[in-house]
Amino acid sequence: MDVEFAIHVTQPGPAAISVSAAHADTEELRVSWHGDSRSVEFPHGTRAEVFDLPTGEHQVTYHAERVLTDAEPEPVTLADLVVFTRPSRYCPSDRVAGLVPPELLGLENPGKQVEAVVRHVHERLSYVVGSSRPSDDAIDTLLAGEGVCRDFAHVCITLCRFLDIPARYVGVYAPGLAPMDFHAVFEAAVDGHWYVFDATRLAPRQTMLRISTGRDAADTAFLATLGGELDFLGSTIFATTDAPLPVDDGSGLVVLG
Repeated sequence: MDVEFAIHVTQPGPAAISVSAAHADTEELRVSWHGDSRSVEFPHGTRAEVFDLPTGEHQVTYHAERVLTDAEPEPVTLADLVVFTRPSRYCPSDRVAGLVPPELLGLENPGKQVEAVVRHVHERLSYVVGSSRPSDDAIDTLLAGEGVCRDFAHVCITLCRFLDIPARYVGVYAPGLAPMDFHAVFEAAVDGHWYVFDATRLAPRQTMLRISTGRDAADTAFLATLGGELDFLGSTIFATTDAPLPVDDGSGLVVLG
């Protein structure tokens, strides 16, 4: 994984950078200014480095490598059950009842319900770059009928939570994604464990690497100011694998490493 982005700080202050791949074998984060960072670790594999940013234009680069191995599915804890079945900022599952298709309501098996949710969202929404606003929630996306990866994930999470299935938002590196960028998917609870799903079907789930996990996109920003002000000037992201990319038709249970 290789990430590079530029920012222009107009008002100095701290900012959190969260681009670290979970369980990386080697990694290096470089910044073009001098100063110590403070590391912050959150549940479910999210890490952030907090820097005090001076005024001016700065570059951030990140490189990481990881050997992919078969991972065991993470169990769903009681705390997960409490947090990830609740409505959240971008996933208003308490207000979506009128938009839930009847075919999702007649299934008793959670695994079949999640598959039906993913299939419905894949068929219902069009993937259109630049079609959504940062403030759009899952209901906005359903009404518009189009969105980007974060919107697809938000809709799936919302529908799962409406069905009382714990679901959480995950930012990932996704080899095979085109055009390459940070990617958003979601994890849902099936038989008491977390498995990853992606209604966009733009990249194989088997080679995705976790960056951040949360209730929705509000918890998983790769860059967040904590008092200062800055302009984002653009980024490049590359995520590749030495092995051939697997074929993923979107069915089946896949564990995210």
